Amino acid sequence: MEIYVGNLPWSVSDQELSDIFNEHGTVDRASVIVERPSGRSKGFGFVTMNNDDEANQAIEALNGTDMNGRPLKVNEARPKE
Repeated sequence: MEIYVGNLPWSVSDQELSDIFNEHGTVDRASVIVERPSGRSKGFGFVTMNNDDEANQAIEALNGTDMNGRPLKVNEARPKE
């Protein structure tokens, strides 16, 4: 399952994003989306977890939780339109 994670602090790395989701299951991939010219975070990212039960548990546990003073927005990613 692909999971959208929004309202990330600007300083969060791919590894830090992976680490918070690893507490709820096995993370296949985690990436913070960055602007190409500046390399600065856009404040959101995606996490891929192969086990849907673990992914749903992570979404429920992490949505709205505080990360460096910012409440995370976590939900199943929607397909690009």
